[in-house]
Amino acid sequence: MEKQFTQVWAHRGASGCAPENTLTAFRIAADMGADGVELDVQLTKDGRIVVIHDETIDRVSDGSGRVKDYTLAELKRFNFNKKGITPPLFTEIPTLEEVLELLSDTGLTVNIELKTGLFFYEGIEEKTLSAVRSRGMEERVIYSSFNHYSVMRVKALAPTAKTGLLFGGGVIVTAETCERLGVTASHPDIGALRYPGFIRDAKARGLKVHAWTANDEASMRFCFENRVDAMVTNFPDRAALIRSEYIG
Repeated sequence: MEKQFTQVWAHRGASGCAPENTLTAFRIAADMGADGVELDVQLTKDGRIVVIHDETIDRVSDGSGRVKDYTLAELKRFNFNKKGITPPLFTEIPTLEEVLELLSDTGLTVNIELKTGLFFYEGIEEKTLSAVRSRGMEERVIYSSFNHYSVMRVKALAPTAKTGLLFGGGVIVTAETCERLGVTASHPDIGALRYPGFIRDAKARGLKVHAWTANDEASMRFCFENRVDAMVTNFPDRAALIRSEYIG
């Protein structure tokens, strides 16, 4: 039997070879043939949506401190290519609007993770939905979060929006729970994905399964062989090459 087409989503862009969550990383992901990208959003002090994973800027920039304590203009002064791994050597933090503009003509799916687990950014769901709506990209975006209240907020504001519950680290959210909450997809880590019967149960309930983060060959092949709907990876080029063995 022919294997189901599994989409390859670039984790924070092509973060295996470019500074994560930057325009460069998303551009490279598109060039590598990714089907989608995964990114993270938080709010600045002046209420702008920026694309960054950590609540602080220390790990990925030459600055320090919390995202929410800086205005956008202040954050734009820091270099988010801390390791200097790709040109341009000085790389700004992007806004969500800038990323959506970059990806608008690519056709790529955009998985937006709302980083509301540590700080409950007031209005982030409304602002994110508005940014997507203004680009006319509603059909290409799926919203996810480890904070499931945030996902439910998105559903309340936009009942037809695609949504997914993120979980992992030994915590498994059942397909029954996902179905009851009315989300589109289950977003397990690779460990949860391997739980006996997990994929079968999700599929039986009409849920999409979007797994993270498949960076080694064994994990990638597991996703392809088990017909996962999408896999998130730092290396979309490697995943696309392996996938060609299954759909070629």
